[in-house]
Amino acid sequence: MTDQLLVEQKSDALYVTFNRAAQRNAMSWEMYQGLQAACERADAEDSVRVMVLRGAGGTAFVAGTDIAQFKGFTGQDGIEYEQRISAILGRLAAVRVPVIAAIEGFCIGGGLGIAAVADLRIADRGAKFGVPIARTLGNCLSASTLSVLVSLVGRARATDLLMTARLMSADEALASGFVTTVSDDVDAEVEALVRRLGSSAPLTLWATKEAMRRIYAGSTVDDEDIVSLVYGSEDFANAVTAFTSKRKPVWQGR
Repeated sequence: MTDQLLVEQKSDALYVTFNRAAQRNAMSWEMYQGLQAACERADAEDSVRVMVLRGAGGTAFVAGTDIAQFKGFTGQDGIEYEQRISAILGRLAAVRVPVIAAIEGFCIGGGLGIAAVADLRIADRGAKFGVPIARTLGNCLSASTLSVLVSLVGRARATDLLMTARLMSADEALASGFVTTVSDDVDAEVEALVRRLGSSAPLTLWATKEAMRRIYAGSTVDDEDIVSLVYGSEDFANAVTAFTSKRKPVWQGR
């Protein structure tokens, strides 16, 4: 397991920590693979009753995918990337035990997707949520990832977040239904919830989350042409270079 992702079992809870605090816990490919492996561990070990996701450092849960990994991307690379992300998020959603996202600071882009497929989301009052790609990279979400966001906050709010590239406050995230609890002490709130879930009937919890997963799975949308066009565009390639060079991107629409 990479040291960028820490996995530790405490009592009956499996804690997964995104451990790149200096990069606001931006996800590397190794971290995504480690997250998938943690899902397998949670399902394989009978002693695990709850899974907790959190970010190191206190300033971010996960601030997206590490942008340096997008250099040289083609449209086909974009399709394969979005398929990989959808598969990993799908695996996280299918974990048999309840999954809690403990959110402090920024929960952005890929981080929002990870939090969205958790079952319960607890945020501190300074947390910020969004997908500001319309002003950063000019890429897109796959239809499957977008559908998860829509199922939580609704079509109108999801469209607003993506098109305006604004960030939601913790209070707005709570009002929208994305966050289940806002707390001044996230750690204490998480520990109380871990104890509550750990003492509940495991099969009832599993049946509830599995039925929810199936209800909201919906039908598959063929969006490869959309993803390929966006990730294969000059705008995306130039924005990746601009972002890593700390410059503002210039959009050409091609």
